[in-house]
Formats: sequence, C-alpha cells, structure tokens
Amino acid sequence: MAQSVLVIAESGCGKSTSIESLNPAETFIINVANKPLPFKGWKGKYPPFDFITKKGNCANVSAPKDIEAVLKLINNDRKEIKNVVIDDFQYMSAFEYFGRATEKGFDKFTQMGAALAHIAKLPIMMRDDLMVFYLTHAEESTDLEGKRKVKAKTIGKLVDDKLTLEGLYSIVLFGKVKKNKDSEMRYVFETQNNGENTCKSPRGMFPTFEIANDLQYVRDSIIAYEN
Repeated sequence: MAQSVLVIAESGCGKSTSIESLNPAETFIINVANKPLPFKGWKGKYPPFDFITKKGNCANVSAPKDIEAVLKLINNDRKEIKNVVIDDFQYMSAFEYFGRATEKGFDKFTQMGAALAHIAKLPIMMRDDLMVFYLTHAEESTDLEGKRKVKAKTIGKLVDDKLTLEGLYSIVLFGKVKKNKDSEMRYVFETQNNGENTCKSPRGMFPTFEIANDLQYVRDSIIAYEN
C-alpha cells in the first residue's frame, strides 16, 4: 500500500512550489491543469511523459481514466519513481463538470464523485515504496451550526453530501501564507486542525503545528514516523 497525502491551500499559498524540494529522478508529476511549474528549471527537471516510450516524468492529463492509467503505469513499470504529485487535483472534477455541462439530471454528480473517490483511493493498491501527494484548492463552507470551515474544494454540495474527501486520507496538510513581525512572508503547511479547517496528521508525526511547505521534508517525516 502506498502512502497518500492531501495538501489543501488557496491559490498562491505555495502548493506547487513545495514540489521543488523533491528529487526529480524519483518524482513524477501529473499536471492536471497543464500549467507551468513555479520554480526555476522545471522543464529540464520534469520532461514531458511519452506513453509509447514510457519516458519523461510530467504527464499533462486530467480525465480520471487517464490519471488512473498513469498511476498504474508508474506502479508497474517505473520502479525508480518514489513520489507522485497530482497537481491540481480538483481540476479533474472541474474539467469533467464543464465537459458534461449540457447533461441533464444529477446522475453526473454521483458519477463524478465516484471517480473522485476512486482516484483518491488508488494508492491502496500501489506499491509500498510510493508516496502520492494530492495537491488541491481550498474553499470556505459552513458546518451544521453555521460555523466557518475551510475544506478541500469540490464541484458542489451534492458531492459533499455523499463524500468527505478528507476522510479518505490520514494526512491532510493546509498551506498558508503568514507574515512575520518584520513583514516577511512565510509559506507554511499546518499539520493539525485549527478549529476551522479539516487538517490532520498522526500525533507525533510532525514536531510542530507549522512546518515549511517542503514535500521532501513531509516525505522524510512520514518515513521516519512509520519506521
């Protein structure tokens, strides 16, 4: 079973930048939004994936069936890959939603929710030495008592009623931008629930409430905790 990590943050809070610290020789990016990565030299570090030669380590795919195909190929044929990053995960559902905008009825939402859950659960069937990072956007919501809550962004209330995405992960980190006393901006991951979000991690896995937005550090901390 591969380890899976959900990273939630608003746009501009350092989700994609956190990829930079990972070793490109051991990392594969599924670039759902087909966007340039926000760090220097990313094109050389992450050349496009070729389905025929099976070379390259950045696949620009967004459909659930294509993401599943890439994950299975990495699992079976790319043994050197130890990290998979799916960035930005929420666009998988968003693009499918707009592609099916003319369809009537609510069945499509159930199907999209099922696809979301299926892709989120695929690491269960993948090899033990893999770690899969799902990077996704945040959105504000309210609980049953009307209190503000920040959660993973989905395509609508119908999906939320049937599926709590964060419930499929034991590690959910929240990306934040914070200002120091000297007005310097800090990009961090929160590791525990702050009362208004769905953040969580096993007790003792991370030494502090805030850590650097660094996926290699996250990976190292998880491995140290599990071993």
